[in-house]
Amino acid sequence: MQRFVWALIFTLLLGCRLFAQGVLVTCPKSVHDFGVIKEKAGKVTHVFQIKNAGKSPFAIIEVTTSCGCTATKWTKQPIAPGKTGDVSVTFDPEGRPGKFVKSATVFCTGMKRGYQLRIRGTVESEEKK
Repeated sequence: MQRFVWALIFTLLLGCRLFAQGVLVTCPKSVHDFGVIKEKAGKVTHVFQIKNAGKSPFAIIEVTTSCGCTATKWTKQPIAPGKTGDVSVTFDPEGRPGKFVKSATVFCTGMKRGYQLRIRGTVESEEKK
């Protein structure tokens, strides 16, 4: 119960901080699970929809990744209040068998901190014959 209370307080404080910055970024699903993917099948991509839940427009100015095996593309035009933009995250499984969790951090105008997106899954290597 105490853990729940602390988690609630932390969530409220974080939400207040983002709102106080004038920018409120939301994503209906900030984690995507690719499940099991084949190493030799090539790169996999997921497109996250970023919503402007604030009262003023913002632009995505940069998206950084936790690993060189992950690449991103994003909406370059400003996102108006109530509208959405896309952040595409591509993972290259070649030479990376096993479970993976990678992050992409979205930085927008008017925000001091980034908004984190995650991809995860398991890379199945080709069995030797």
